[in-house]
Amino acid sequence: QVQLVESGGSSVQAGGSLRLSCAASKYTYDIFYMGWFRQAPGKEREWVAHIYTNAGGAYYADSVKGRFTISQDNAENTLTLYLQMNSLKPEDTGMYYCAVPASGRWTSRPVTSYDYNYWGQGTQVTVSS
Repeated sequence: QVQLVESGGSSVQAGGSLRLSCAASKYTYDIFYMGWFRQAPGKEREWVAHIYTNAGGAYYADSVKGRFTISQDNAENTLTLYLQMNSLKPEDTGMYYCAVPASGRWTSRPVTSYDYNYWGQGTQVTVSS
């Protein structure tokens, strides 16, 4: 069981920046990818980005490509996921969640909620125009 805690959400004006963090309760060598999702009011949860923990490759939804950067830090046997968000737009408003799969689980394109087993409680991002 892995517990995830997000932080860093806030209210900002369009064009601003935020950095979200997600701390995992434990580090395991066989968590192969980690992701960020978001959910706007009245909409379904959508994939934002994911990163492969071993190779470090990162992938983004078209709506955030070039503005958001996902990264990780697994120094000292911890696992922390980040999402740097620049040039924020009102349409980026929503609850942001980090997620990881069960240990040992692999999929080549983890872009749906079903590809993840553990979720944080979410952190709210509000972008005003």
